[in-house]
Amino acid sequence: MTTFERRQRILQLLSEQNVVKVVELAERYDVSEGTIRNDLAALEEEGLLMRVRGGAARIQTPPSFDNIRVTRKAINVEAKRRIARWAADMVEDGDAIALDASSTVLYMIPSLAQFRRLTIITTGIETARLAVESTPHTVILVGGVIGANANSVTGLLAAPMLQDLHFRTAFVSGVGLSAQHGLTERDLAEAQLKRTLVEHAQQTVALVDSSKFERVGLAPCLPISKLSNVYTDSQAAPDTIQQLCQQGVTVTVCGERTVTTHRNDSRQPNYRIGFANLTESDIAFAIDVRRGLERAAEAKGVQLVLADNQLSGEQALRVADYLIEKKVDLVIEYQIDAAVSSLIMDKFSRAGIPVIAVDIPMVGANFFGADNYRSGHIAGLELGRWIQECWDGELDLLLILEERRAGDLPASRIVGQIEGVQQMLGTIPAEKRIYLDSGNTSRTSDINLSEALQNNRQARRIAVLAFNDDAAFGALQAARRLGRESDVAIIGQGCDRIIRAELRKRGACVVGSTAFMPERYGDRLIELALQILEGKPVPPAVYMDHVFITAANIDEYYAA
Repeated sequence: MTTFERRQRILQLLSEQNVVKVVELAERYDVSEGTIRNDLAALEEEGLLMRVRGGAARIQTPPSFDNIRVTRKAINVEAKRRIARWAADMVEDGDAIALDASSTVLYMIPSLAQFRRLTIITTGIETARLAVESTPHTVILVGGVIGANANSVTGLLAAPMLQDLHFRTAFVSGVGLSAQHGLTERDLAEAQLKRTLVEHAQQTVALVDSSKFERVGLAPCLPISKLSNVYTDSQAAPDTIQQLCQQGVTVTVCGERTVTTHRNDSRQPNYRIGFANLTESDIAFAIDVRRGLERAAEAKGVQLVLADNQLSGEQALRVADYLIEKKVDLVIEYQIDAAVSSLIMDKFSRAGIPVIAVDIPMVGANFFGADNYRSGHIAGLELGRWIQECWDGELDLLLILEERRAGDLPASRIVGQIEGVQQMLGTIPAEKRIYLDSGNTSRTSDINLSEALQNNRQARRIAVLAFNDDAAFGALQAARRLGRESDVAIIGQGCDRIIRAELRKRGACVVGSTAFMPERYGDRLIELALQILEGKPVPPAVYMDHVFITAANIDEYYAA
């Protein structure tokens, strides 16, 4: 299949199901996830789809009768998509959220498809329709008078319906935003309803592209004091951003490749810290690290510049250049390819920028994260105990899902697992060990473990060691699909959300996973970064505390 044919099939599939996932496309077309990401990026550049975390969404064509709405959507489309995509990261599973009828907020819908369970309250008819068509969530359309553009509900007839509702976040926009006049609308009735809507929200977030800054509409809608956050694009005037920050609003600027958060905080020097994340796809661990870092930065008044390394060494080099261009004071680097780490460090060293390396060491950087050998050894011991208790200490096969790109030190978590198991069971002969490439993804692990299971159909006591929880989950998927769960015992590393969910299922073949607590990385990373920036002595390596999580103790550490 040629590249053109594959991309046409992706578009055809997207026309049938609204949202597609990178992992599923890679498996369907038998190519790497990196190839699929390149396909989606190229198709997005052509305006044929919209990228969302972990995949892509169909671009909805507005109804032909909605001429006013078509005109509004045509303005700053790319900026609106970026704004909406990043604003959606404020949402968490289980949230009740409110969405107004604006075109910018409408672009959030594809990004909401990634969540399992939301309640969406909206005043937008088109917003409600798209949410029902493309997400699994509960959608509540607020009743009232249909607006002149045939897309929104307006007027206070809807107020009684909202009276007993409460939601975590309201996402709104308007025709203008200024520090003096706040958020304004062109229609009095729409402004009135929007004010009623946000009264029932714990926080209100405005999505406003730069063309609306310093514009003032007819109807006052929300004063600046009612807004907790503003998301905008990189063309926003610095003076306006500063004025909003001075009034207590957090402003997030969404560029093409990076995201920068601005806030006013006199407690700390307003350092600018770059965070090059491992990936912004559907790897839960990386997402949890970034969210924790954002919360910690906000609490300390630190400005973050976010970028995505996309599990690619080449992309990590490009990101390094960009963060240097942005004149960050320090970089928190989280990238997978040990082969380019010296090149990245050379760039930052020549620019005089200190670096903290997360989980994967880089010579010249302070290390933060997992104590790789210790975390592996803890898991290996627990797996060995399980084998003794459940299989009478007998083992037919040891399958080892490793990740060689990450280098020697992260690989020591695999060494620790092997030595931990052998400490409990004795030496495992080389002929019983099979080393497999995890690819750092569930899909690659699934494929390679499936092949190993099919090649060893007679084995009935198979232990699986995994480099991380994505690899562990891929192993679980393979065993489940082949009906071999009863033959397999899996241990993970990281204790991500996906594995925690499996541990709560009766009869799951995941014995457990060593918790790295990625949601807690943020506080300690920001603390370490500030110590470095203030010239305080810091150790060369800072490790997280680890605990092995099983079905028996999971509720002690993670509430259900």
